[in-house]
Parts: sequence; C-alpha cells; structure tokens
Amino acid sequence: MMTLRTATLTIDRPSVRQRAMDYLALGKPRVVVMVLAVTVAGFYMGASQTPDWLRLLHVLIGVALSAGGTLALNQFMERHEDALMERTQGRPLPEGRIPPASALMSGFVSVAVGLCYLMAAVNVLAAVVTATTTITYLFWYTPLKRKSTFCSIVGAIPGALPPVTGWVAARGTLGQEAWILFAMMFLWQLPHALAIALLYCEDYARAGFQLLPVLHPDGHSTGRQIVTNCLALFGVALLPTLIGMTGPIYFIAMCIIGLGFLAFGLETALTRTKEAARRLVLASLVYLPLMFLVMAFDKVSVG
Repeated sequence: MMTLRTATLTIDRPSVRQRAMDYLALGKPRVVVMVLAVTVAGFYMGASQTPDWLRLLHVLIGVALSAGGTLALNQFMERHEDALMERTQGRPLPEGRIPPASALMSGFVSVAVGLCYLMAAVNVLAAVVTATTTITYLFWYTPLKRKSTFCSIVGAIPGALPPVTGWVAARGTLGQEAWILFAMMFLWQLPHALAIALLYCEDYARAGFQLLPVLHPDGHSTGRQIVTNCLALFGVALLPTLIGMTGPIYFIAMCIIGLGFLAFGLETALTRTKEAARRLVLASLVYLPLMFLVMAFDKVSVG
C-alpha cells in the first residue's frame, strides 16, 4: 500500500508541476519582468524624496497580477492564431495543455485582483492607468492586429504606460514628466516591435496578422518607420534634462546611446536583412535598461 501510494505521488507531482508551469507561461513571465522593471523606473523617478519601498512592493504585486492576467487573456484571444505560428505553437493553449475556459477565468481573476490590490494598497490613479493598459491591449491592439498595420502604433500605447503607473504610484498625480516617460517608451517600442515583425514576418503572415512587414515584404516601409522613430526617440530622450528631471550626465549619455541605437536602425533600414533586424532587437533590449539606469543615476529631485 505504501509503495503504491508513493508511486502514485511520484507520478502526480510532475503533472502538478507541469500544470503550474503552464499557467505561469500564460502570463509570459519574461514580459512581466520587463513591465515591472520599467514600473520601478517610473516609481523611482516619481519619488520626490527617498522612495517608499513598501509602497513600491505593493505596486509590483498589483502590476504583476494585472500584467500577467492581461497577457493570459491575450493568449486566450489569440489561441487559434498561435496554433498557426511556429514560434507560438508550443504554448499551453495551442497544445491543449490548458482548457481555454480555464485560461480565460485565470486571466480575468488575475487582472481583477491586481486592479483591486492597486486601488486598495497604492492609489486609484495607479489602478486607472493599469486598467487602461489592460483595456487598450486587449480590446484595441489585439483585434487590430488582424485588420490594420496601425496595430503597431496602437500596441505601443499599453506598452508605454507601465512607467506612468510607477510615476503616479509614487507621486499621486500626472505631470509632464510622466508623459515624457510615456513618450520615450512609446517611441522605443516601435523600432523594437517592427524589428521583431521583420524576423517573424512569415509566421505573422500565416496567422493573418496585418503587420507592416507582412503587407510590404520588401522592407522599405518598415525601414522608414524604424529610422523615423529612432530619430524621434533620440530627441525625446533628451527632454528629461531639458525640463530638469535629470542632469548633464544623462544628456551626454543619451546622445551617445541614442546615436548607437540609430545606427542599428539605419543598418536595418538599408540592408533589410533578418540579421540586421536581430541586431536591432538586441540593441533595443540594451538601450532600454541603459536609458533608465542613467536616468536614475543622474536624477534631479523635483518637487
């Protein structure tokens, strides 16, 4: 009896562990970590004095739950498209490892709990900004991917809101500083997302997503958009110093970092190769943390 029971437990444990990992995968933990990182940056920049670390912990809990739930609901909404793409066929929903109804319920509960937690433990404005992120991502960006190339621009809106959540959580109000953080994140996402679309355009085409590289496979339009947004980001990224958020170290550093990022964007636009697009993706993943680290290092206290 003891041997049989032990064997049964041994068989069940991997199953429970795998199920837990599948539910975790629904929330795209790597994306959530990036969301949390830029939320921390916004919170730190928004803190007028020494940051309230306990308050930051509350923010991270609420944002993690809401972001994970939003991404799970996105996977529920796109489960049929994911089944058509090589890079997403192995996700829990296309492979049938999680029932769609369970994914829907878990995502909804996670978002609801996260928003309620932010409202109770942080402030209403942080909950409102986070709810706006969820709504624009699920009900604007997600369906638009099947209809228009403007989806990339629309999708940059929810992606640019996490640092705003951090700012309002620390400060309690919106201001020009929060909108500058939003603009920087918005402009950063466009070359990042378009480079990814160049890398996986065949996959996106199979799923019926109307992305710019899918509809214009020669890459000229995509290249122009990448360079235009890299140039815009270069200018906007200097604004924190011009309005007194940061000092001259940040300004000089962002001139150098911005020119480097622009160089990768130009390479992608001129060569239109997957290798160049891959380098641009990697460059964008270096650019973002560098930008916020230098910003935090050279922060000027504001009232």
